[in-house]
Amino acid sequence: MKKTALSLALGLIMSTSVFAKAGDKFDTQQAEPFRGKVLVEGLQSPWDMAIDRNGQLWVTEVGGNILLVDAETGKHQVIHHFDDVVNGGQQQGLLGLTLDPNFLSGNGENVLYAAYAYKGKDSQDHTKIVKLTLDKTARKVEKTEIVLDNLASFIDHQGGRLRLGPDEKLYYTIGNQGANQYSRTCYADRAQRLPTQQEVDNKDFAAYEGKTLRFNIDGSIPEDNPVINGVKSHVYTYGHRNPQGIVFVGDKLFQEEQGPGSDDEVNLLEAGANYGWPHVAGYPDNQNYVYTSYATAEKCNTLPETIGNTKFETSGGAAPNKMVAQKETDFKQEENYHNPLKTFFTVRNGHNMFDPNCPDSSYLCWPTAALSSIAYYPKDGKVKEWRNSILVSGLESGGIYRMPLNGNSDDVQGELYKHFTSPNRYRNVEVNHDGSKIYVMTDTAGVSLGLDGKQNMQMKNSGAILVFEAK
Repeated sequence: MKKTALSLALGLIMSTSVFAKAGDKFDTQQAEPFRGKVLVEGLQSPWDMAIDRNGQLWVTEVGGNILLVDAETGKHQVIHHFDDVVNGGQQQGLLGLTLDPNFLSGNGENVLYAAYAYKGKDSQDHTKIVKLTLDKTARKVEKTEIVLDNLASFIDHQGGRLRLGPDEKLYYTIGNQGANQYSRTCYADRAQRLPTQQEVDNKDFAAYEGKTLRFNIDGSIPEDNPVINGVKSHVYTYGHRNPQGIVFVGDKLFQEEQGPGSDDEVNLLEAGANYGWPHVAGYPDNQNYVYTSYATAEKCNTLPETIGNTKFETSGGAAPNKMVAQKETDFKQEENYHNPLKTFFTVRNGHNMFDPNCPDSSYLCWPTAALSSIAYYPKDGKVKEWRNSILVSGLESGGIYRMPLNGNSDDVQGELYKHFTSPNRYRNVEVNHDGSKIYVMTDTAGVSLGLDGKQNMQMKNSGAILVFEAK
């Protein structure tokens, strides 16, 4: 068991700690109002987590398992397995999970919803949203129904978060499917593309990439969904890169979104709003980002694979094969364009993206947190100083970022605090009903920044759920 001092750096109040095996306890620091332990580890790429009315944890593993995890002992059992799941890594497989509000209430069926990748009739990967009805004990699935299928699926930038809103509508985030970088350098980014009426009528969902969807629990389009460009569809918001987390605060919907090399975002989602990607990353400030659509290049397949669209990768704005590198301010800001509430992090042009502390994985030292989920710490939560705050998890440096909200809970306010830092990749964060416990899920593999600020090639706690309990 190790203790570390509270450190102050780069405007973040950071508390750090190192974890050991399951059941081991540690104390982060006297200034930290939580005491943590490893609840369970050795799960197989856990991805999402929901807390039922009894405080127990429902967990998805990308390989297709839905687990029930005892919140006190960490003991777990497989409740259901999807035999047709396509497991393409930590961003493709069984991802989002959400519980019906009547789950385990005795006042109705025990229903949960899940999102997972499958192989379609066209032999291509797709995503489906399914409704599962469990028995009275919630230990066995009795019926499975498809809510919505034929959605996009890829091994990168899948998004994948599924939540049932207070309006009894389902919300699902779909990323841009890795467009315009790596193996998909020549795949056009569709985050700004909107569906036509013919596509909606034909259930052609190609334009749903880079969007937040809103739909009824039977998969139909709600009557009060926004009309965008003359068409009403499942699309609720658009212009997103890789939105892996959404959370409701009352009737307000917050989202986190990964940026390309800087400028991760926290957004307040509003019906019909456009959040700018791929033309804008963070704020339209022309800092450290230009957009180059490689798919428009002559002989695009002859270009080397790219690693994003940041300015340092296009030699100050130069673009190959007669393409034009577009500044953020070139984007026509329509009335429905919305800026983010917060960015992680905005840096100036000329920022050195190649830090010697990360020689093998340069992206680890980029000015980004690689946000992976978002949660809300309630106004009446047990820890007074944490009340009415947004929490987001980071993959890059294994930390939970806390952002206090204003009195109306519609904007972030004050300092940005970082907590629970460890040499792990934090995949998900959830808060229990009274704020007495915070659960953090870790990846099974990957690289992250260690506590020394250098690349860490070995996760401290693989496939774990860490629990932080109020002192």
